[in-house]
Amino acid sequence: MTSLQLNALDYVAITLFFVGLSVVGYLAGRGETATSHDYFLAGKRLPWYVIGGSMVASVVSTEHLVGMVGWAVLYGISIGMWTWALITDVTLLVFLWLPFLLASRITTIPQFLELRFDGRIRLTFAVVTIILNVFNFMAAVLYAGGLALQQLFGWDMALAIVALGVVSGIWAIYGGLSSVAWTDFFTVAVIAIGCTAVVIFGLYALDSSSLLDGLKVMLDRNAASEGPWLEATVRHQAEFTGAEHYNRLSVFQPNDHLASPTLGLFLSSLSVGIWYNVMNQFVIQRVLGARDAYHARIGIIFSGILFIFLGFVIVVPGLIFFAMHPEIFFQDWSKVQVAADRSYVELVHAVLPIGFRGLVLAAMFGAVQSTVNAVLNSTATIYSLDIYQARLRPNCSDRTLVKVGIWSSVVTLALAIAIAMGVSRLEMSIFYYMQTLNAFFASPFAAAFMLGILWRRMNTTGVIAAVTAGFVAAVLLKLAPGYIEDFPRWATTILNQAGLVLVVSLFAGIIGALASAPPRPEQVTDALTFRWSNREFWSGYGRGPLGSVLTWWVAYLVLTAIVFGYFSPLFFR
Repeated sequence: MTSLQLNALDYVAITLFFVGLSVVGYLAGRGETATSHDYFLAGKRLPWYVIGGSMVASVVSTEHLVGMVGWAVLYGISIGMWTWALITDVTLLVFLWLPFLLASRITTIPQFLELRFDGRIRLTFAVVTIILNVFNFMAAVLYAGGLALQQLFGWDMALAIVALGVVSGIWAIYGGLSSVAWTDFFTVAVIAIGCTAVVIFGLYALDSSSLLDGLKVMLDRNAASEGPWLEATVRHQAEFTGAEHYNRLSVFQPNDHLASPTLGLFLSSLSVGIWYNVMNQFVIQRVLGARDAYHARIGIIFSGILFIFLGFVIVVPGLIFFAMHPEIFFQDWSKVQVAADRSYVELVHAVLPIGFRGLVLAAMFGAVQSTVNAVLNSTATIYSLDIYQARLRPNCSDRTLVKVGIWSSVVTLALAIAIAMGVSRLEMSIFYYMQTLNAFFASPFAAAFMLGILWRRMNTTGVIAAVTAGFVAAVLLKLAPGYIEDFPRWATTILNQAGLVLVVSLFAGIIGALASAPPRPEQVTDALTFRWSNREFWSGYGRGPLGSVLTWWVAYLVLTAIVFGYFSPLFFR
């Protein structure tokens, strides 16, 4: 594949993106370094639309544009469930978990864990979060972005990773959460437009008559009922599922599906969902920076609605690429996965005319910078408050905290760049790489968080037992298939393993808590454990039919049901 050619219009699009990003970042970040409250929580001034847009932009990055599209090439429409099944996560966050985060008046999740348990748990979770932020999120995002630039423009991988890292981290360092959130809001619009352009031109490439004709060709070929598409699906079907027939156009997949077992996805709301959407500082920090409970709730629901649309424009390119190039399946599975990771940039190269390529390149830059900014800001927040202030210098000044946040961002960025270069040498789906790391840590900490809120008897000993047992169980599940003959296939998938580890962690946490002294009264207040008297349960729902949180939640529920109903065996067999 030759390097992508750009013309004057492409460079104009890229320039306008960076100019717009710079203006938004500068204006939003002015004066935000005055206090740690401003730098880390944007002074609690974020409106709902910025919260929702920023939550989406911080999550949707090049691991989606590269990795998730690659998974859609491999497995079909069911990969969309990674965004569409968020209805469960959003519902639990809005109506159950959020009241405790608001009532406890925290800045970081480790702070909540100290209030509910003790300082040891706060420190442990802070260290784990920082490590995963660097290894799992930033490294993977920078690698995927570097891969895109290498394939599109022939850049050296190391140079691409360094350039992306440096350019992406500027606004997080300059203006803290306010700059991050507002530039994310700007970026998510660019990502949506750029991804939509790829879908439109991709469908026209399948059939130039009309979009609907192109859509029909895409669906017919992904049905894989004949020709090379059937051969491609059958050739590696054992890698997808042990079922007799594989349906690429159904979101509902059996429990042994490698990437998206339906039951595992929904149950993951209690493991990966809590870890990713509640305990993940770079996602939840913009919620903690909300103007009030109403803006926090509506912002979360808005992010779910955005994810329905973005799920389509991210997954459909994978279906288009499969319709064009089923021949990539005619090689070893490990090579198929690598080829699938390259599918998005190859599709951009093949279908986008000169003049639109700059728009998609801007979207890719935006996807990288939004996630890198979010992770940098959250990592700086946790290091500054949960390690530096809590452990090293408890009496440091507010100004010192901001300086520590800035320098910790710089160090974090340098480490992530170095690790991304190592990730580039792995022969593994980038999306699979990220979810595998999540499987080790998500369930144990999610179990501790859930028990801590819902069960007043849960204590520090229970947390230690839950996390230790869960981590050991995760390691054993990864090793078991290599040592146990006929190990159940369903127990080898990422999400099902997360569910099994969650069960182990819950039992271990309960046993550990019951075998030790109960928590102190100040550790089980209404702000920290479940009780209907918590005022945050009943406030922040808005007024009137159009302004109500419940109205928008129902609308989100209906949209999700339509997606599930259409992409099911009812319409595609």
